[in-house]
Amino acid sequence: MSEFAVEKLNIINGLIINPLILLMFSVAVLVFFFGIFQMIANNESDESREKGKQNMIYGILGIFIMVSVYGIIRFLLATFGLDSSGYLPL
Repeated sequence: MSEFAVEKLNIINGLIINPLILLMFSVAVLVFFFGIFQMIANNESDESREKGKQNMIYGILGIFIMVSVYGIIRFLLATFGLDSSGYLPL
């Protein structure tokens, strides 16, 4: 790959893809904690507890997906010999 392409891919990865992954990871963690809050705050209502459980499952699923995407991107960067230093420390 040319130096120009490598530089542009590193810029795209560092300025667009990694912040998006971090944002989506943060949203997934917030959804998980919101589910915990729903379960604790509404412990007498079965419907609210079920919504809380669903939010917790969606949060865990989102966290898993974001960690997987981050791992795939790191794998691709290493495969193509691109610079992966200075990115998310997951």
